[in-house]
Amino acid sequence: MIPYTPREIMTIAAAREIQDGEIVFCGTGISMLAAMAAKHISAPNSVIFFETGAVDARLDEVPMSVADSRVMFGTAVNGSLIDAFAFMQNSRTGRKVVGILGAAQIDKFGNLNSTVIGDYAEPDVRFSGSGGACDAAAFVNRTIIFMQQEERKFVPEVDYMTSPGWMSGPGSREAAGLPPGGPSAVVTNMAVLGFDENTREMYLRNHYPGVSPEEVSENMGFKVDLSRSAELRPPSDKELKILRELCDPQRLILD
Repeated sequence: MIPYTPREIMTIAAAREIQDGEIVFCGTGISMLAAMAAKHISAPNSVIFFETGAVDARLDEVPMSVADSRVMFGTAVNGSLIDAFAFMQNSRTGRKVVGILGAAQIDKFGNLNSTVIGDYAEPDVRFSGSGGACDAAAFVNRTIIFMQQEERKFVPEVDYMTSPGWMSGPGSREAAGLPPGGPSAVVTNMAVLGFDENTREMYLRNHYPGVSPEEVSENMGFKVDLSRSAELRPPSDKELKILRELCDPQRLILD
């Protein structure tokens, strides 16, 4: 078995979450690498699109931002921002769309905060905000979330709800007028967490090789069910070869 880094196992764990035929909304960075790897590993018929309107780009090289001209190379459709946001309306189009998101904070229902730490009017830290994340969290079929496993990031209640997850639990998305959807997985540098179908609360689904469920729990600000966790299958040599040689040979994102 070839040694791998935490960033590599995170990317591969997320790539395995993407199903064949899904349309993947992602930004650049690790989320894009996961989408690229999925096309070579488990989802050859998946389609990647970006909020700038590029659909099904070739991605021969790693773009450094969603405005990088490389996201538009070899596209099936080269649209606009409004086209990309309309593409997310799965409840009206019947498309199978998955969004890959990240944030500064997440709570037990998968609500995300990328706006402020502290009080909104007088914050300790102010971030750039949603971008297209709120629209994706609200309208796509499901979301996959990237987070670093830290107590300060996994909080009992987010300081500000930038992007909705399961909100306050069962039925709350529907009560808010949102279409069916919500987060399906949280991928961290230590584990993959899921959401209970009945309570919509986060639970530990898989811990990485060499990491115990208790270690994952110690790096969270709220308790989760550890009883269902199984060790994640480690990245195979083939998966690592794809990631390193096809997706990011220059290691612009992996390092």
